[in-house]
Amino acid sequence: MRLYAVLFLVAISTMLAESVSINTLVFPSETNSSYVEMVPQKPLNLRAFTLCMRVATELTGRREIVLFAYRTQRADELNVWRELDGRLSFYLVDEPVFFRVPDIGALQTHLCVTWDSSSGAAALFMDGRKSLTKIFKKGHTVQPRGKVIIGQDLDSYLGPFDANQSFVGEIGDINLWDSVLSDRMIQDMFSGKRVPRGNVFDWETTQLKINGEVVVVNTQQ
Repeated sequence: MRLYAVLFLVAISTMLAESVSINTLVFPSETNSSYVEMVPQKPLNLRAFTLCMRVATELTGRREIVLFAYRTQRADELNVWRELDGRLSFYLVDEPVFFRVPDIGALQTHLCVTWDSSSGAAALFMDGRKSLTKIFKKGHTVQPRGKVIIGQDLDSYLGPFDANQSFVGEIGDINLWDSVLSDRMIQDMFSGKRVPRGNVFDWETTQLKINGEVVVVNTQQ
């Protein structure tokens, strides 16, 4: 009986050790002032990337939603959007690539976009399922020395913001790598397995600058 008790305690301890406390950002209402700035661990000088996040929103209808905005003084270097027609997209220097996938909604969706400059290969993953591959901006480089904003679209380097493009809902676990992760690693990430954290943005350690009416909710994963 003692052996069973010891094994039970070891199992519980292992489960607790493997659980991770993650902050999630809740944007409760449409505004032109609530946003979060993410401070990168290294410059966004990117010839390839994988960008992942977990997102949920009840915004529907003909309403575009910005999910990730990175802008330098020169241009919108890397933006991720849900478009007016429900397609998901990402933009490199104001040029888009579109993916027609199931619409995101109130149930949390794990979303990743990948891109490689050498081939131009671009893809989207939704809850571990990969889209078709598209060829986009071959030979391009994402430029450094910009700002990353969650919740608003940077129409210029310092704003202003448009409330009609703001994010309303829940978003978190935003990680960015300067390489294209394998399909298996992205699938493992969706299923909750531990994978190497983002080396440009690691959501567990990245500094967040909260502005406006953004609520930070702590959850266990």
